Amino acid sequence: MTANEDDLLDLAKQVRSRAYAPFSGYRVGAAIVDSDGNVHSGCNVENAAYPEGICAETNAIGSMVAAGGKKIARIVVVGGRDGLDPCTPCGGCRQRIREFSDDDTIVAVVGAGGSLERFTIDELLPESFKLS
Repeated sequence: MTANEDDLLDLAKQVRSRAYAPFSGYRVGAAIVDSDGNVHSGCNVENAAYPEGICAETNAIGSMVAAGGKKIARIVVVGGRDGLDPCTPCGGCRQRIREFSDDDTIVAVVGAGGSLERFTIDELLPESFKLS
């Protein structure tokens, strides 16, 4: 399955509704299209043994890797309690996204007005660590 950005946004919203967030109430969904055009998604899963929860982006990346994907072409992230709030990936997820990105990878998030804001991983994580 290939997907455009609107498809990824819809999938991220859908999977967000399945997040397990009984402690914070903050549900996050992420949808990835990999460099082969395959789509992967994930939601956050909290745990009573805080901070052992798993972020939506991490779950989506794990799904991509398990399916044989190697590179993220685009990732869309949505989050919030009741409605959608601006939600950029945390620092750990930014590094995870970096591991599977190249200079063309786009990270899109829902902004304050409800429209998508787009970033490169270098904008979100400047001077990031790269194991060469």
